[in-house]
Amino acid sequence: MKILVTGAGGFLGKAIVERLLAHGEMDLRCMLRDTSKARGLQEIAARYPGAQLEFITVNLRNLAEIGPAVAGCEMVIHAAAALKGSPAEMFMDSVVASRNLLEAIVNEVRPMRVVLVSSFGAMGVAELERGAMVDESVPLERHPEKRDVYSHSKLRQEQLFWEYRDKYGFELVVLRPGVIYGPGGGHFSNRVGLSLFGRFLHLGGKNLLPLTYVDNCAEAIVVAALHEGADGQVYNVVDDDLVTSAQYLSLYKKNVKPVRSVPVPYFALMWGSRMVERYSERSRGQLPAIFTPYKTRAMWGGNQFSNAKLKSIGWRPLISTRDGLERAFAAFRVEPERRSS
Repeated sequence: MKILVTGAGGFLGKAIVERLLAHGEMDLRCMLRDTSKARGLQEIAARYPGAQLEFITVNLRNLAEIGPAVAGCEMVIHAAAALKGSPAEMFMDSVVASRNLLEAIVNEVRPMRVVLVSSFGAMGVAELERGAMVDESVPLERHPEKRDVYSHSKLRQEQLFWEYRDKYGFELVVLRPGVIYGPGGGHFSNRVGLSLFGRFLHLGGKNLLPLTYVDNCAEAIVVAALHEGADGQVYNVVDDDLVTSAQYLSLYKKNVKPVRSVPVPYFALMWGSRMVERYSERSRGQLPAIFTPYKTRAMWGGNQFSNAKLKSIGWRPLISTRDGLERAFAAFRVEPERRSS
């Protein structure tokens, strides 16, 4: 089976390619933004005799370039993602690019399974009670205008895929990872906190972090992609034995480097969010509503997380959370800090 992987040269994309090869899928077409990323994929492929990797450079903003990339494929795994940039750039790279990809897919004559890597950010968790379980029954976000640009763009992207599936009838599988981490990824999720005014504001407190080690996440995507009964299904992706935000920060300080952090209790964060929201309204947006009660509940309200549905189709973490953190922190010690979403 020929499989197209978008974003194949990225942090998650490389891991997806390796897990596909590990599952015996040897005929892969890898879509790259930067051809220099092909070297790392070739090194991965060298460990799998018989692997046939084809590398293509495509601008997903340009519909005309996508048709040849999709032609002849029986599966598309869409892992390309915009993690930062202006609102216009985020929507261009997540929503417009996805629409172009979908247009190319529906113009392909052969039956095709499409696998979308979505996000926890697409779910309407702000309306849940504190401590509620987040599983696949949580509905999509109803108030994207109240969330951040990343969550809004991922929501609209997922909605597009369901709309096209309903209209054209191709098979669709959706994965919603939590916080993907590992060597080469960001040091901190915003769920832990934010760096402001020369200090790290620890906002996550004792909330569980919905972590998934990059190899575990890639394995989940591949298991779901190849599972016969996964058409029309959504799978949340989180690992076992999750740590809290406070535990993560403490381990980071111990194993990577000291961090000058200031804990901000949830009640104080909610109070500050209300003040910021009110001032933003009164000033007619002169002060952007960076923090609002709605955003605060969505990001730092505190939830439980289930991976039961994913396990029901045979997925198991390849790397324990303990080992994953050890590997990530060992890599972080020798590389500059970056942010993750």
